[in-house]
Amino acid sequence: MLLTLLVAVLACLLVILYIQHRKNSRFWAELGVPHSPPHPLLGNFECFFRHNVGIWMRDLHAKFQVPFIGIWVFRQPVLMVADPEVTRRILLSDSDLFRNRNLASGKSDPVGGLNIFTIKDPTWSNIRRRITYIFTAAKLKAMHGLLSSKSKATITRIRQDKANNKTTEIRTLFADYTTDIIGTSLFGMQNDAVGTGDSALRAVTREFMKFNWFRGLSIYSIFFWPALVDIFRFTFFPKKSVDFFRKTVNTIIEHRITNNLENNDFLDALVKMKKEKLDDGQEFSDDLLAAQATIMLQGGFDTSAVALTFMVNELAHNSKIQEKLYEELSEAKNKKDGADFNFGDLEKLVYLNCVIKESLRRYPPMGWLDRICSIDYKINDTLTLPAHTPVYINAIGMHHDPNLFPDPYKFDPDRFLPENEQNIVPFSYLPFGDGPRMCIGKRFAQMSMRYLLSELILSMELQPLPCSTTPSKMIFESKAPFLMPEHPISVEFIPRN
Repeated sequence: MLLTLLVAVLACLLVILYIQHRKNSRFWAELGVPHSPPHPLLGNFECFFRHNVGIWMRDLHAKFQVPFIGIWVFRQPVLMVADPEVTRRILLSDSDLFRNRNLASGKSDPVGGLNIFTIKDPTWSNIRRRITYIFTAAKLKAMHGLLSSKSKATITRIRQDKANNKTTEIRTLFADYTTDIIGTSLFGMQNDAVGTGDSALRAVTREFMKFNWFRGLSIYSIFFWPALVDIFRFTFFPKKSVDFFRKTVNTIIEHRITNNLENNDFLDALVKMKKEKLDDGQEFSDDLLAAQATIMLQGGFDTSAVALTFMVNELAHNSKIQEKLYEELSEAKNKKDGADFNFGDLEKLVYLNCVIKESLRRYPPMGWLDRICSIDYKINDTLTLPAHTPVYINAIGMHHDPNLFPDPYKFDPDRFLPENEQNIVPFSYLPFGDGPRMCIGKRFAQMSMRYLLSELILSMELQPLPCSTTPSKMIFESKAPFLMPEHPISVEFIPRN
C-alpha cells in the first residue's frame, strides 16, 4: 500500500514537471523569437562545466546569426541580444529600466552579495557615486611612480628567470604585478609580489585564481541560478580569503578613523562611507565595506593580468604587429630623450592603444552583460519582453560577428586606427560594458596595461616557445564565467640590445 502511494506521488510529480516543462518550452515560440528546444533540466545551457560560457555565447551567435535568440539557462528563459542599437537602449538610454543584473549572491554570502558588481539598486547607486572619484584622471596620474617602478621590476623578474633558466608563466607574473599595483594604490598595503613571488595579499589573489569543481559550481549558481546560493551556502569568493580580507580591511579602516589618517586611496572612500549613512538612514555595515574592497581586488587584478596574458601571447605569435608596436614605442622614447613615459604619453600612443583594444575585442574579460527590466519592455515592433525576464547582451558574439568586425578571428589592431575606428558600429564593442553600470575601473585597467606592455616591448622581443599554445588553439577555463586560459602560458623573452 505504501509503495503504491509513493509510486502514485512520484508519478504525479513527474506529470506536473512535464506539464511545466511543456509550458515553459513554448515561451520563446509564443513570442516569435528564434530558439532551440530546451533540455528539461539544463535548458540550452549545455556548456555547463564543459565549455567556457563566453565561448559558448560566441558560438551560439555564430550559429544563429540573428539579433535576438531565446535561450533557457537551466529553466529560466533569457533573451540574448546581439543588436548594437537595442544594446544602446538597454545600457544607456533606457538604463533606468535595467538598473539591476540577473546575477546575485545570497544572505549567507554578505561579501559576495553586497559588492558593487552584484548588489541591487538603490544601494548600488548609493555606493557607486561615493567611490567613482577614486578613478579620476588626476588620481590616476598620481600613480605614475608606482606603475613605472613595478613595470621595471617585472622586467627585472623576467631577466632573473632567464638567468636561472626558468620558464616564466606569464599569467602568474602579471598577476603578481597587478596585485602589487592594486594593493598599494587602492589599499595602501605595501607588497612586493613582483620581486619575491609572494605577499600576504598575493596569497589572497592566488586563491581567487583557483577554479575547482566546487568553486565553479558556486560561481555558476551566483551567475545563472541564484536561488541555489542560500540553499547550499555558496560564496562568490573563497571563504578563507574573504575572512582574511574582511579582517584586514576593517582593521585598516578603524585605524585610519581612530588616528584621523588619510592616504588618498580607495580605502579612504570606505572610511568616508563608514562615517556617513545610506540615503535611507541605515549605516554602511562592515561587510558592505569589505565587499567593495574585495570586488575591487578580484575585479582588478585578474582581469588585467589575463588581458595582458592574451595580449603578450598574441604578440609573440604576430611578429609584424609586435615590430610595429616596438617602432612606435622606440620613436616616442627617443623624443623624450630616454625619459620614462608618463600617464599622458601613454594615452597618446596610437598603436599601443590599438593593440590593447584589439586584444580586448578578441578576449573580453566577461563575454556578456546581464540585465533585468523592471517592466514589460518593447524590444521592437514585434517583440515585447515580459517584465523581469533576464537579458544577456552578447558582447563576445558581436565582437566576433563578421558583419561588425570583418575577419573577426584575425588579430588586427589596425581596425582601431583612427581612420578605421570610425567605422566600428557604436555599442558593438563592449569590453568594459557601457552606461551607468560600466566597469568603474576601466581607466585604471587601461593605465596599468599600458605601463607594463610599453616597458615589456621596449625591453624584450617576444617569441613563441616550441610547442606553445597558439591563439587559435587556446583552451579556456570551463569552470569560470570569465574568459581565461585553462592552462599555463609562457613565451620566449629575448632581451633587446
